Amino acid sequence: MNPTRKTLRTTLRQKRRQLSKQQQQLASEHLLTHLKKNLTFIKSKTVAVYIASDGEINLTPTIRFLWKLGKQVFLPVLRPDTHNKLWFVHYQPHTNLILNNFNIPEPTRRGNSIIAPWALDLVLLPLVGFDIHGGRLGMGGGFYDRTFAFIQARPTLRHPKLMGVAHECQRVDKLPVASWDIPLNAIATDQQVYHC
Repeated sequence: MNPTRKTLRTTLRQKRRQLSKQQQQLASEHLLTHLKKNLTFIKSKTVAVYIASDGEINLTPTIRFLWKLGKQVFLPVLRPDTHNKLWFVHYQPHTNLILNNFNIPEPTRRGNSIIAPWALDLVLLPLVGFDIHGGRLGMGGGFYDRTFAFIQARPTLRHPKLMGVAHECQRVDKLPVASWDIPLNAIATDQQVYHC
């Protein structure tokens, strides 16, 4: 791993964890305000979200809004059959969640439908860092990159749209882009939506 990315990852994770509970709550609400104005977000029928951890911007208000609109919401689940790849399992208000290997809540596959990554309209994925050109920094496991690698092989695909989600304080001037980084269509923060 590039030591610059590793150092940056540590610094930016500390930055987002230092936000107060009130700052986190306001950020979640402001994020939803900006998403409501985004045409891709509004038109999407199948949307992958995440459960926030480690100071990530919380999507709970966004998830409730999606349910209210009758959208189908999906959560990432670690695939037991493939290293560092994800499944997306249907998530509803009554869905039971269990902790995965990273102590992140995820639904069980039993009794819940799974959607193929290519069948999603929109994926809201958590970022550790980003720049306004679409450069992104994740947690380093490569789960989203491996899961959505098919996008690089077929750049004419219209779906899914990948939208990174982060606090504005996680923005940096320029991030080095690795060859395996799957490009984002947009980045949404508590202050605005950047189109990449």
